[in-house]
Amino acid sequence: MSRLFRDVDRGVRAPQGSVVCIGAFDGLHLGHRALVHRTAARARELGMPAIALTFDPLPREFFATSLPPPRLMSTRARVEALLDMGIDQVGLLRFGTRLSGMAAEVFVDEVLDRALRAREVWVGPDFRFGRSRTGDLALLAEEGRRRGFDAGGIEPVMLMGERVSSTRIRMLLGAGRFDEAARLLGRPYLIENRVVRGRKLGRTLGYPTANLRLPAGPPPLSGIFATLVHGLGPLPLASVSSLGTRPTVGGIEPLLETHIFDFDADIYTRRIGIEFVAKLRDEQKFDGLDALVAQMDRDAAQARHILVSETPRLTA
Repeated sequence: MSRLFRDVDRGVRAPQGSVVCIGAFDGLHLGHRALVHRTAARARELGMPAIALTFDPLPREFFATSLPPPRLMSTRARVEALLDMGIDQVGLLRFGTRLSGMAAEVFVDEVLDRALRAREVWVGPDFRFGRSRTGDLALLAEEGRRRGFDAGGIEPVMLMGERVSSTRIRMLLGAGRFDEAARLLGRPYLIENRVVRGRKLGRTLGYPTANLRLPAGPPPLSGIFATLVHGLGPLPLASVSSLGTRPTVGGIEPLLETHIFDFDADIYTRRIGIEFVAKLRDEQKFDGLDALVAQMDRDAAQARHILVSETPRLTA
């Protein structure tokens, strides 16, 4: 049986019963990880599969189409991370008109009871589900008693005196406070994807770049950054990155462009991760390519200095 499913209309996913957790899981921060680890541990104790239910698009994206919140990770990265954390199956449910309009009791009946044969369901703080967000932990527990499963919630995870949340992480990333964001995430923040071909303008300017398309929705940060590239060797590679629309050359869509220092290899289609270490400046439009290159020289020098002085991993 596939470890990923997109709907629950094709039969029972766990005939022997399951332990289920539900959430958006965007970023899989420390709070999400506590929920997933609880679910996986209980599943092992009961001898049942652990199933994580999440959504694509995310509910907030569906309801805020004109201004969706920035995503912290791609759908692929979210699914892979859940499986790496001990989840046996991921339900990446299509969040659209049908699911958003489904009554909470119907969701419990059709998804948790009939399709997943849930024996325990775990949710995070302030959990809401169903049409108009009318379902909560109390309703879930009541419905569970009628159907033979237990429902439980985990307490908020606190760090630095504040609750760990995706909203706070987005704010920290936007402010360039990457160390603080990493503490809430439990790891450095990365944007991961395959390297795609660009216009090769950077190569003509003396700064060839590895180009990555961004996950769905607006990015949580923008500007010019000192960065590390993961996935091309045993150690991360020092680099300088631009994340934005490239106004000087007429760009429109956001793109992540990374110049890896002292590196010259064909890495098209390779999957890499870009770690953000420090923000150098905001993106700006220059009066021509000469002015742009002069600023790129300054950015590269500043990024090298920051990475050599602040990143011992480069020489570990």
